[in-house]
Order: sequence, then C-alpha cells, then structure tokens
Amino acid sequence: MRLAWAQASSRRQPCLIEIAVTASHRTTLCQIPPAIWMLGFVSLLMDLSSEIIHSLLPIFMVTALGASAFDVGLIEGFAEATALMVKVFSGAFSDYLGKRKWLAVLGYALGAVSKPFFALAPGVGTVLAARLTDRIGKGIRGAPRDALVADIAPPHLRGAAFGLRQSLDTVGAFLGPLSAIGLMYLWANNFRAVFWVAVIPGILSVLLLMLGVREPHTHVDAKRTNPIKWANLVRLGRSYWQVVAIGALFMLARFSEAFLVLRAQQVGLPLYLAPLVLVAMNVVYSLSAYPFGKLSDSVREHEIRWMREHGN
Repeated sequence: MRLAWAQASSRRQPCLIEIAVTASHRTTLCQIPPAIWMLGFVSLLMDLSSEIIHSLLPIFMVTALGASAFDVGLIEGFAEATALMVKVFSGAFSDYLGKRKWLAVLGYALGAVSKPFFALAPGVGTVLAARLTDRIGKGIRGAPRDALVADIAPPHLRGAAFGLRQSLDTVGAFLGPLSAIGLMYLWANNFRAVFWVAVIPGILSVLLLMLGVREPHTHVDAKRTNPIKWANLVRLGRSYWQVVAIGALFMLARFSEAFLVLRAQQVGLPLYLAPLVLVAMNVVYSLSAYPFGKLSDSVREHEIRWMREHGN
C-alpha cells in the first residue's frame, strides 16, 4: 500500500508542479520591474527625437541641400553599417566592465548631441557627420541597454521585458513621424524649425536614464580578460551562430526607410504627409513586439516543463 501511494504521488507531482509554474509565471504588465518601464520610456523619447528628423531627412537633403537619391542611400548605408559595427564592440566592452548604465548614457548622449547639427546643416557633409555621430551613439547604447534589461528582469519575464521595451521604443518611432507631419503642416514645411523641436526629447531621454535607472548589482570576475577572442566566439555555440546567420539573411533583404519616404513624395503625397509611410510601418511593429515577447516566455516555459517531465 505504501509503495502504491508513493507511485501515485509521483505520478501526480508533475501535474501539481505544472499548475504551480503556470500560476506563478503568468505575465502581466504590472509584474515587469519599474526600471524596465524607465528604459522603455528612455527609448521612446530618443526614438521620438530621432524619427522626427529621420522621417524628413531624405526630403530635406534632396530638396533643401541638393543631394541625389544616391547620396541619401550612401549616407544611410554608412550610418547603419557604423551602428552595427560599433554595437559588436560596445557589447563586449560592457561585459568587460561589468557596468551597463553609463555606457548606455554615453550612447544616448551622443544621439542627443547630434540632433542640433541637422538643424544647422549647411550641406550634405554636416548631415553625414551628424548621422554618423547619431549612429555611433546608437551602436554604443544598444548592447548595454539590452544587457540592462536582461540583468533587471526576472528570468521568466525576460521575453515580456524585451518586448515591452521594444514596444515603447516603437511607439516613439511612430510618434516621431506623426509629430513631424503636424509640425510641418503648422510651420509651412520649415524643416529646420521642426529639427530644433527634436532636440528636446533627446535631452530628456538622457536625463531620464541618468536619474531614473539604477545600475543593477552583477558579479564581475576579479581577473578580467579581453572578451573579443576567437575562443570566446567559439564558446557562443552553434545555436547562437545559427540565429546570427538567419538575422544576416533577413538584413540582406532590408533597405533604408529613407527610400520609402522619397517614394511617397514621388507618387504625389504632399511633402508634410510623406512621413505617414513610417507611421504605418511602426504602428504594426509596436503592436506586435510585446505580444511576441510574451509568447517567447510561454514557449520557453513549455520547453522547460517538457524537459523536466521527460528528462529522466
């Protein structure tokens, strides 16, 4: 009888564990730490600032500065490539330091500092310098900011935390073009006046990060080594490089949103309405980021439960 009861108890245990795990891991927005919300609003403000400018910049370069579509593509290509290359080293550097916040602050500060130069630009050269500064800032802040999210969020909420931050980021990305439309209409297509407005949320994002987010305590090895080594790259594992390869393939099919804005003007959309194409794109992105982040937590939970029940 005792053996039969023990066997019955062991058979019931996975079900009890499953119920407990499901109840404890039920994700709501209220469970996400306040610091994640702060990081989300930091991203929102910086993207609001950036997109006010970027949604108008291609047309500004072509109509006000005399640039060609080729020039626009060249500047955008250099800028985005710079951001991606810097991001690799900033992630490794933040791991080496064991500190994320102030590296992220530096990146956001560079983004904020670049904004006035768009309004002051007398030619394409100044725009190129400002874009490179802005994208270097983006490259610096991206990896440590994401590492901050991972450090702050509880393990079972990481997918939702990343999704929330990305959703708020994208809210800024569609509010930016929307604001640009209203301001261009209000100020009779005065590009430079609109660009000056974009300086304000950029500064606010830096202040919010400095004052509203604390550096979480993380373990740092006493003996630090250069993280960018072949041995460390190999240790990342096959699955990691498979994800990188898939991302690279997707990026090959990507083209700059600047061409969408130029195309909108070519098909006859009024100048001040050209940023609408970015509004539509970013609304879809914003609405999908959090649900899919939450879904990733759910998928991970089911994988863990399956491994626990079938691992022995």
